[in-house]
Amino acid sequence: MPVLTLATSGGPYAGAVVSWWNRRRTRLAASWLASRTTGATSPVERLQLDDVSPELTVYLGQAAYLQLSLYEAMGRAGSSAPTMSGRLVTGVLATTALDRHRAIVAEIARSGHEPAELMAPHREAIDAFLRRIAGADWFEAILTGYVTAGILNDLFASLAKSLPADVRGRLKTVFDGREEAAVVEELTAVIAREPLVASRLAMWGRRLVGDTLLVARSALASHAREDEERLEPVFTELIAAHTRRMDALGLTA
Repeated sequence: MPVLTLATSGGPYAGAVVSWWNRRRTRLAASWLASRTTGATSPVERLQLDDVSPELTVYLGQAAYLQLSLYEAMGRAGSSAPTMSGRLVTGVLATTALDRHRAIVAEIARSGHEPAELMAPHREAIDAFLRRIAGADWFEAILTGYVTAGILNDLFASLAKSLPADVRGRLKTVFDGREEAAVVEELTAVIAREPLVASRLAMWGRRLVGDTLLVARSALASHAREDEERLEPVFTELIAAHTRRMDALGLTA
């Protein structure tokens, strides 16, 4: 079975992934814009995310550690929130990530494995990724929790479609967007009070989507890497969902 990996600046796939992103970014954006304006579909055969079958233990270990790390990152960000409502919303992001982590850990335990053992191989890569996108202040940190978690939750939810039916059923609602409405409400209020924040967050959102899509691609099964043309519609869908999230904030994706 192919193994999920996260690309880092020094990881084994880093050069290939960065090279792929540089080659594909313009074409991906053009194809996405064309589909929004003309409704045209790509002639390339689509690779559905549920065509990619992750190895269960790797999937669970990676997802569990990612959610634990997001919980810790949002917990740290909460102390710098400029308002009490901002602190409360950061807490919503943190506790939602912790709930997801606990659900995945329960699945690991059900499979007869030790959670710490399955998470350990992913620690270095995920820690390095989250350090790169930590943000300079609360505004950037909260957008990181909204954008990055949103993209990766979309990815893990779609990959779950290829897991065994019983596991898929138990994880069905784990990666939903239950926290997003609270984040949108808080950030749109902040942007209305402080219009200068909007342009900075729009720029930060563009940085986040680039870095997160690199991670998303490297998390696909290795056989999918060999067919980059068929991957483009997958990333068009991830970008479209990201755009809807930014639209909800009144920001340009």
